[in-house]
Amino acid sequence: MSSNKKQAKGLIDLSNAIDKAIQSEPKEVLKAGFILPTNYGTPPDYQSRFNYFQTEFIQYNSDIPKELKDEFNFLKQLIKPESEYIETKLQYYKIDVNEAIPPPQIAWSLYNTKTDIFNVLGTLGNFSLIIGKAKSRKSFFINIAVSTALSKDLILKRFKSDLPQEQNQVLYFDTEQSKYHVQIALKRICKQINVDEPHNLHVYHLRSLTPFERLEAIEHLIYNNDKIGFVIIDGIKDLVTSINDESEATMIASKLLKWTEERNIHIVTVLHQNKSDNNARGHIGTELINKAETVLSITKAENDNNISIVEPQQCRNIEPEIFAFEINEFGLPVIAENFELRTETNKNKFDITDLEDFKKYQLLTEVFSKGESFMYGKLIEQLQIAFKNQYSKKLADNRTKLLITYCSNNGWLIQSKAKAPYTLGAFNEVEKQVNF
Repeated sequence: MSSNKKQAKGLIDLSNAIDKAIQSEPKEVLKAGFILPTNYGTPPDYQSRFNYFQTEFIQYNSDIPKELKDEFNFLKQLIKPESEYIETKLQYYKIDVNEAIPPPQIAWSLYNTKTDIFNVLGTLGNFSLIIGKAKSRKSFFINIAVSTALSKDLILKRFKSDLPQEQNQVLYFDTEQSKYHVQIALKRICKQINVDEPHNLHVYHLRSLTPFERLEAIEHLIYNNDKIGFVIIDGIKDLVTSINDESEATMIASKLLKWTEERNIHIVTVLHQNKSDNNARGHIGTELINKAETVLSITKAENDNNISIVEPQQCRNIEPEIFAFEINEFGLPVIAENFELRTETNKNKFDITDLEDFKKYQLLTEVFSKGESFMYGKLIEQLQIAFKNQYSKKLADNRTKLLITYCSNNGWLIQSKAKAPYTLGAFNEVEKQVNF
């Protein structure tokens, strides 16, 4: 058949399809039924229906359901050629090397006690993932996150919010707890920030809803408040029917990427770890870890269950410092000071001052082979790296600080004045006092 005849036949088929659609009964017109008894007689809005397919299926690379394929193919021919649509769509996603693209706005950050700077925990336009086993105090860490987002001041002297004034409202969704227990969490946040009723915080308990209803509710609230900048979803797995369904996992990850980019917000999600290992649960865990800007794990300390340790697992920005928190007498999370010493097991305890003096100095010489001088925070990092290189063990912060003090007292480290950088001094072995 010639190309002209094929084209003519295609036009005839399209014309017949349109006639058939228009002449059909309302319930039979394009199976999803965008013509209803209430608007029968009004020309159908083909463009809106076509856009529905694009936003719900095509942009997520999802398959069109079998019962809707005929309708989609009909609309695709009616609206515009596929190649033309794809070309138009791809122009939005094309990267121009000459375009001035600003860095994303920081949502919240954590002060690093070693480097004396704030490390990014999350930015607008991205989402992060908090993982941990049951009862590891993930909800208490969420307490810290929400309090930070709501406050203009530092929270626990370490956490800072950088949300813009026009996006300083917070949505907090809990999918697991009862209304009573969610209110307890809310009151804890109020106590943490010392505000009786924060008007820029909106808290919802969604336990009684179905996964689809939860997803629908969250999306509606995100898209209907332009002042939202920070969102918590405590229980992301409850937005799907199965944590091991690959298509549902892809859908949730795609929704999070879509919401954060289109609304320029940061979303913090919470997911349980497997009981048998430290991996995030199911296909949904794998998918979210791959797409998240920051992944933090929360674990109870082995020999002190009162302490929960927060560690970066995967970060697109500079990794934040490992820290720990505990619950004080008022039921509020607080930073656990000296947690490394407090949680050190007898098996792993090591007194750095027991190391022979020449071996201590060997650590210093390795450090100063990398530079002539180091500020205190950098010196700690370099000593820890050198110790791990030489002994294949981790040297805790407090042990490292003790080593610096010991070496300074013996003149192996020289500091001209307070807050000045450290330089390497000459080695003179300390004489041991012998008692007769």
